[in-house]
Amino acid sequence: MSDPIITSVRNPRVQAAAALRERRERTRQGRILVDGAREIGRALDAGLIFIEAFVCHELLSSEPAHALLRRLEAAGVPMVSAAPRVFEKLAYGERAEEIVGVARTPRASLDRLVLPACPLIAVLEGCEKPGNLGAVLRSADATGVSALLVADSRTDLFNPNVIRASVGTIFCVPTAAASAREVRDFLRGRGISIVAARVDAKTDYTAADFTRPTAIVLGSEADGLSDAWRGDDVIGIRLPMRGTADSLNVSAAAAVLLYEALRQRSPCQSLP
Repeated sequence: MSDPIITSVRNPRVQAAAALRERRERTRQGRILVDGAREIGRALDAGLIFIEAFVCHELLSSEPAHALLRRLEAAGVPMVSAAPRVFEKLAYGERAEEIVGVARTPRASLDRLVLPACPLIAVLEGCEKPGNLGAVLRSADATGVSALLVADSRTDLFNPNVIRASVGTIFCVPTAAASAREVRDFLRGRGISIVAARVDAKTDYTAADFTRPTAIVLGSEADGLSDAWRGDDVIGIRLPMRGTADSLNVSAAAAVLLYEALRQRSPCQSLP
């Protein structure tokens, strides 16, 4: 006999899951919300432990979603059937993505990072918008970045909007969150060159050497970088701006800089 379909948005299980859209609840419960077949699949690939998954069979139409459902069931993840109106309470915005999972929050501390011999690291300080963080993660994944470190972030790594904006690549890129001081000490202790993007820097970004162990540091559009990223051991670089604006969106700047680093590190490879 199949489990009954949850039809009430007041169901305690549904309310506990929906509450995970709030940072305080994610911290309190030690859980995160992952919605979408692609995102859940990438989370499973990364070894995340899922506590339960909500599915709306009326919306379950794509083959990838059916394949994911079979994968979750094979892994022994408890499945919860939900009516469409209940599922809409859990799904991202107005987009019902067929399956929504609840997983344990991954650990994202500096001491868990394992870096290669010549790492390329992206650092994002003071990030406010989950969409920007997610977009930077996509660029980090695309360019093979060794790790993304978020310093003094104003949004947490596993905000559901970050997960969605990253299309699940947050589970593919090694990540860590810490204070700006802790991140800088981490980089210094490993002899990693620090390259900071600043609007007032004199050096063009193409003149920087990204072939050695390097961390590219970007700040928020509103405040830029803090004084934690000043010093004789920090190389300031700038992106040329020919128009009225003095800076790019942080995710656009990250993409430009990370692809320049990839170009320098892959001189024998032609980029599309």
